[in-house]
Amino acid sequence: MIQDFSPTVLRLMAARLARSLAQGALVTDFALYTRTLGWSATRLGLVFALAIGFSVVLTAGVGPASDRFGRRQFLLVYEILSVATSIIALERTAFLPLAVAAIIGGFGRGANGAAGPFAPTEQSWMSVLIAPKQLGAVLSLNASLGFFGMAVGAVVAGVIGPVRAVFWLPLGAGLIAFSLLWLSPDPQRLVARFTGPAQQEEAATARVERGLLWRLAGLNLLNGAGIGMVGPFMSWWFAARFGVGAGAIGPSFAVGFVAAGSASLIAGRLTRRYGTVRTVVVMRALGLASLVTMPFMPSFAAAVLLYTLRSALNRGTAGARQAVALGLVRGQRRGLAASINTLSTMGPRGIAPAFAGALFAEGALVAPFLIAGLFQGAYLVLYPLAFSNHDQSRPS
Repeated sequence: MIQDFSPTVLRLMAARLARSLAQGALVTDFALYTRTLGWSATRLGLVFALAIGFSVVLTAGVGPASDRFGRRQFLLVYEILSVATSIIALERTAFLPLAVAAIIGGFGRGANGAAGPFAPTEQSWMSVLIAPKQLGAVLSLNASLGFFGMAVGAVVAGVIGPVRAVFWLPLGAGLIAFSLLWLSPDPQRLVARFTGPAQQEEAATARVERGLLWRLAGLNLLNGAGIGMVGPFMSWWFAARFGVGAGAIGPSFAVGFVAAGSASLIAGRLTRRYGTVRTVVVMRALGLASLVTMPFMPSFAAAVLLYTLRSALNRGTAGARQAVALGLVRGQRRGLAASINTLSTMGPRGIAPAFAGALFAEGALVAPFLIAGLFQGAYLVLYPLAFSNHDQSRPS
């Protein structure tokens, strides 16, 4: 299938792979690195919350703007920011400059190779180059590359350890991705003009699309709250719960990312056979069972096994969920759809880490997992009710 992709799609995938290597390293080592610098869980949670808040502000404007002005220049700006924040982290260890770099650069958030707050631009650019029927499969493949890259990065992080040198990885990734994007042409957007009956039909279609996007936003609030309660703290939780360090956590994360990448490839196949929405619901339901069981495991090995299973089943649907969101609207509005999809997930993810960090700091190592499970359970009940009838990949 890869040989059928345009050169631009291949470059976008390669850029994602480069970013994912660095993100996999930082999702393993950044929280542990801040512990060596004396940061508390509360302080770390606050930085994660501010980082997501910063992303929310940018994402709100970037997606719609890219529909109008083009995608390439926005992604180039992101790579410049990545390089600049990596240089700051390599030069400074004081709390304020490192915190600012982490907030802007998204250190430790593990975005699966996506371009941070500029991810809607990346998604919408790729989606207009792919046939609607193939969207779920191709975006699942794209997500799998990110997971495999994060696995390699996590292994590298386990070898390097939580030291300043780990920031050479995002610096190099930013330079590679910038070069790939610089070589990628951005297709010209055509602005349609409607008059008379065509204008009325356009207005009616736009109203339907807005309604679907509101549904998407409401459901993503639940999903984002569940993710934010535990996701950014997994390396911290493993260290606090079982007394392990980067040498054990890095390879464990790597296995989880490999499992997620493999599950993403499987999800791409399942979307062709069973539809995208049904694939998301079944895989996420099994992942939810792993999430709420994980904090009760008596050993590190048992907890890692459930973490790996949860990573595979939950993260493996990332591409499929993107396809559902982008398929709700026409091509000329996919930047907007991608922004709303990202924003509505990131908003609660910006609040939840601060709350979860306070719970973890008080020694509550189980409650955040159960709270996350409640949010994600509600999301799974409502998701098929909202979108089953709008699944473009559903078998006829």
